[in-house]
Amino acid sequence: MDYNRRAFLTTGIGAGIAASACNNTTGNEPSNETGANPPSNDIKLGIASYSYWHFTDTKYPMEKVIDNAAALGVSAVDVLHVQMESEEKSYLHNLKKHAFLNGIDLAALSIHQDFVTPEEDERQDAIDHTIKCIGIAHEMGIPCIRLNSGRWGTSGSFDELMELKGIEKPIEGYTDDDAFKWCIDAIEICLKTAQEMGVILALENHWGLTTTIDGLLRIADAIDSPWMGILMDTGNFREEPYDKLAQLAPRATYVQAKTYFGGGEWYTLDLDYNRIIKILRDAGYKGYVTIEFEGKEDASTGVPKSVELLREALAQ
Repeated sequence: MDYNRRAFLTTGIGAGIAASACNNTTGNEPSNETGANPPSNDIKLGIASYSYWHFTDTKYPMEKVIDNAAALGVSAVDVLHVQMESEEKSYLHNLKKHAFLNGIDLAALSIHQDFVTPEEDERQDAIDHTIKCIGIAHEMGIPCIRLNSGRWGTSGSFDELMELKGIEKPIEGYTDDDAFKWCIDAIEICLKTAQEMGVILALENHWGLTTTIDGLLRIADAIDSPWMGILMDTGNFREEPYDKLAQLAPRATYVQAKTYFGGGEWYTLDLDYNRIIKILRDAGYKGYVTIEFEGKEDASTGVPKSVELLREALAQ
């Protein structure tokens, strides 16, 4: 994607980045210069905490993610569960309070689980984990959880999975039909708690069974619950994404927007966000779009660039 560097540096955010490049010694904090307030529109912009921590050794504190979101003038933070320092109620309550005092919504809790296993006790572990995370979201006032289907694991490492573009062969002796049944049955169990606690389970196009739209909708269509939603990730359709995003957008409950300044950690997509925002608006989407910055550039500049990119698209 072409990015007009000169135009960027003349904006409030760009000028702030130029200044912070000389003054910022701690890394990953944005400039306080955010420019004019973004125009009012029907879609709210947020930042995923994953943008500041790509599963490296040292976790980036969630409190600082909230501070950064407030400094950049966005509406929300998407909390990555494994990035949290604790599951103790005092920690959860302090994050909720910190977000409220900074005018930030906690829009979603992005969790990991895997229902694709022939072992019943392993599926139960994934169910128990999901139910526990529903409770965490409820405690924090978070209305939505990112849900995974899971995958066979026959590709080995995540790097190998990316080489296969997210599609794996089943374990010997089993079929994808088995995996879809396991996943649907497990989600239906989790939805009982989700409905009781008022937390939407939003199934993402996130590798494994949900790598394709057909796979994702096979699960979603099999479950009749108003608490079953769909998370549209703009960067998880590796090829010809726009027709697929247009197909998914009318059913999207929540949206994550990938950006790749500095080149992607695993791959880079040339995404046209003017086109994507138009797709969302044409579909009547009025929810959150949270940025998942997945580039190799330092987050202290990559995230503000991503915010500016999405703001420009929202302003069209």
